[in-house]
Amino acid sequence: MTEFLLNSSQYIISGALVGLLVGMTGVGGGSLMTPLLTIIFGVAPTTAVGTDLAFAAITKGFGTAAHRLHGNVRWDVVRLLCIGSLTTAALSIFILKFAGPVSKDWNHLISISIGVSVLLTAASLLIRTKILKWVQTHPQYSPTGNALKFGTILVGAVIGVLVTISSIGAGAIGATLILLLYPHLKAAEVAGTDIAYAVPLTALAGLGHWWLGNVHFDLLFGLLLGSVPAIWLGAKLSSVLSERATRTTLAGTLLLVGIKLISS
Repeated sequence: MTEFLLNSSQYIISGALVGLLVGMTGVGGGSLMTPLLTIIFGVAPTTAVGTDLAFAAITKGFGTAAHRLHGNVRWDVVRLLCIGSLTTAALSIFILKFAGPVSKDWNHLISISIGVSVLLTAASLLIRTKILKWVQTHPQYSPTGNALKFGTILVGAVIGVLVTISSIGAGAIGATLILLLYPHLKAAEVAGTDIAYAVPLTALAGLGHWWLGNVHFDLLFGLLLGSVPAIWLGAKLSSVLSERATRTTLAGTLLLVGIKLISS
């Protein structure tokens, strides 16, 4: 055990740093963890994605349980999102499986998809408030009835592809899109719903990547050891720190990381 802790110390510390940000802002897990593993530690993009998905399924599972106890999950929305996301996640896994061995070009494509997802996450953090205000002042443009149901399934489908290929998208991007479709939801309901549908999505995608041989279990355990207590600490710190400042800092970091991934 001691040898494992020493060999995995860099991953435990990384998990703690990312967990702290997740606890403080509610987002940033996949969008920081996957780039961190690929850029700093040189982990293969496919392994980084697969391991991060397994990591996300476990941590988001605890988050869903907490939100469910407080009644913050809109299960009707979760069901529609899952119809879209689980379908495209399964299709993406089969495409990755039958595309054959991972080549250098394929790894580069996955790195670019990670970079694009990171940039989308940063943009959603920066402009979410402005988008929400516009939607709330123009309710006539909000879909209703069957159009709303179809839009929710479509959002789930898009995020299912993003998450399966890059492990990023179910957090800030998902929350922003849910807000666009359901601007009347409370912030806690958006967070609870976003986390709840992400659990089966990341679990399915994580199992798919395990099937593909892309999950590094020693790395996974190290990340969990660092992140679980740090998420709790971050949640405590969030009550005394400015949410706007931490989100802006996170968005700026993600912008730099995304640009680095795309340009490399």
